[in-house]
Amino acid sequence: MRILVTGGAGFIGSHVAEAYLAAGHEVAIVDDLSRGSRDNLPAGARFYQGDICDRSFLEQVFARERPEVVSHHAAQMDVRRGVAEPTFDATVNILGSIHLLELAVATGVGRFIYASTAGAIYGEPERLPVAEDYPVNPISPYGISKHTVEHYLFAWHRLYGLPYVVLRYGNVYGPRQSSKGEAGVFAIFFERMLAGLRPVIYGDGTKLRDYVYIDDVVRANLLVLERGTGEIFNIATGVGTSDYEVFCEVRRALGADGAEPDYAPRRPGEVERIVLDIGRARQRLGWQPEVPLEEGTRRTGAYFRRRVAQSSKLKSNLAGGQEPHR
Repeated sequence: MRILVTGGAGFIGSHVAEAYLAAGHEVAIVDDLSRGSRDNLPAGARFYQGDICDRSFLEQVFARERPEVVSHHAAQMDVRRGVAEPTFDATVNILGSIHLLELAVATGVGRFIYASTAGAIYGEPERLPVAEDYPVNPISPYGISKHTVEHYLFAWHRLYGLPYVVLRYGNVYGPRQSSKGEAGVFAIFFERMLAGLRPVIYGDGTKLRDYVYIDDVVRANLLVLERGTGEIFNIATGVGTSDYEVFCEVRRALGADGAEPDYAPRRPGEVERIVLDIGRARQRLGWQPEVPLEEGTRRTGAYFRRRVAQSSKLKSNLAGGQEPHR
């Protein structure tokens, strides 16, 4: 299949694009590199640098690639920026997505896979775990904008017959995760501790999230290439982990016994407790998480150790007058 991955230079999108290529599909990537990196682009994928809010740019990409599937991961995904700049958040997440939906219909795309969020759209749930049919009450502009696109998908399916699947991710972590923004807590903690600094926990450390390793998220994206049309799936673990427990896992992975975090006031727009019911994905996709938190943390820590070592080597070479390898 010919697959267009938006946000394919980012953390999740690049892993998904890589898996599509490994499965034998043709892959094109659209990314504006505002949060993604060229280093994340998988070999074999065609790359188009540009903004999904630029309709003329997208028209050229669709005309050239004629994708059969759109895997939409590009987004404004910083909860705090969404609170500070709700117009920007809506422009990227809603209007940019509408451009893609319109072009998908105009060019005959056969499936639209949408990366939504489970951590931000349910608001503060009264009971846990939260299933897909739980009332949606987001408390941040980011959660509002991500959920709004789900309504557009339903409408486009009814109006134009566009097949779609929604994957509501829990808190995804793993190699290539960015430390920019609060969603990258594993990356933030690893980077600070490897630099000899104390991680900062916002609140008292009891804030609860449902963390899912990137490889498990990738498997879900492969499965929905041919399954789950018109459905919404929580992709998580069904297990809640507190901020302090994440800190303890990172500390264990680094062998940093005795290290402790700093604490700061909680931030507006953040949900305090969210754990997801993943029964629908188990039953209808045959999917379930396979990587436990301890193993996922170990793999993530190994990645950040390598990155720090490579950075140190590069600095040493430059200090010694050696040109970096290109």
